Amino acid sequence: MTQRVLVVDDDRTVSDVVCRYLEHAGYRVEHVGDGAAALAAVAAEPPDLVVLDLMLPVLDGLEVCRRLRARPDGVPIVMLTARGDEADRILGLQLGADDYLGKPFSPRELVLRVRSVLRRAGGEPAGTAPEVLADGGLEVLTGPRVARLHGRELALTLREFDLLAHLMRHPARAFRRAELLERVWGWSFGDQSTVTVHVRRLREKVEVDPADPRRIVTVWGVGYRYQPTDA
Repeated sequence: MTQRVLVVDDDRTVSDVVCRYLEHAGYRVEHVGDGAAALAAVAAEPPDLVVLDLMLPVLDGLEVCRRLRARPDGVPIVMLTARGDEADRILGLQLGADDYLGKPFSPRELVLRVRSVLRRAGGEPAGTAPEVLADGGLEVLTGPRVARLHGRELALTLREFDLLAHLMRHPARAFRRAELLERVWGWSFGDQSTVTVHVRRLREKVEVDPADPRRIVTVWGVGYRYQPTDA
């Protein structure tokens, strides 16, 4: 079945280019021009992914992202932003955007980002054996992409899940943020604060006290590691 992408952008020139490239890549594309219309479109027929501009009329992209993340279906979100303020981009990631691109951007790069997020949303690549990663009441099942803490399913975004699984696959190994950006996001370069934001969000979901993390710990001067609690 052809995957469906909802493009939310009030700039008709940008949205026409984005829609054309996505359609050429084989996706079924729908376009809306404001935040309220985006929420209505998702409610009527949930897409496989949303390309969401940050600056929108009626409801801005941050509020749309917040409301989409409150839905149980966890639709993936790639956020677009023309703002130079890093705080807005970080806030979008904190609200649960799976990826982002700053305007101006290459439409080809957007297609690659969309393809990457959808591939991760679809589960393990063909030929990859599903894993069960477990430690101290935390269980990660990579096949169905489910994470549970003491039997309670965790609401993780795609990137949060991938980051947690990657760290748990390599317990007690310290990773630099640039390494995590490349191995989890597939980016050879980019804003490393993306990793910091996702680590902070993960800690809020898997740590007893996020301010004093015992699982995902900071290695000063290096980056982060997963410290097994069963060790």
